[in-house]
Amino acid sequence: MTCSAVDAEKLALARRQVFLALFIALAVSLHILESLLPSPVPWLRLGLANVMTLTALYLYGGRAAWTVSLARVGIGALLLGRLFSPGFWLALTGAIVATSVMIIMHRICRRYLSPVGISAAGAAGHALGQVLAARLLIIQHEAIWQIAPLFLFFSVFSGVLTGWLATVLLQRLGQHPAFQTAGVAFDEQAGKN
Repeated sequence: MTCSAVDAEKLALARRQVFLALFIALAVSLHILESLLPSPVPWLRLGLANVMTLTALYLYGGRAAWTVSLARVGIGALLLGRLFSPGFWLALTGAIVATSVMIIMHRICRRYLSPVGISAAGAAGHALGQVLAARLLIIQHEAIWQIAPLFLFFSVFSGVLTGWLATVLLQRLGQHPAFQTAGVAFDEQAGKN
């Protein structure tokens, strides 16, 4: 028995939806786990959940990255009881800027930057977005900009780490039959840069 083209399209769409749901669940889990770990500053985290956003971006494109990123922030805040708190707005602003930067960099510089570079750029955007949001919403004083260099340095470091983890995950997923049959494979050249 063979599959028709319509059945193959339905199977690919269903597979995409299942994997995006899995990516969201993993991103929310990592987000919650990180919020439970001690941190020197309440909003200073490694951002491991962004591994799933970057993975969705490389496998399924910008719309999937937006879905994972925004769902992670919303569901994570809802489960932690922080919906519409100042921390929620900081996380949302950081996620919007980071996802925008990663999508733009992926579209423009994919041949020149690996997921590590794109993740580092997204992390820098996340840091600057959060500092800007903190300046506008919470600490309405110019002194907030003095922490920006330190925050930016830590964010780029964590972006490199999450980009490396995303590269490893993308290479593993590229070997899985579910991603090979769907015609979605990690660009090996991007993984080598």
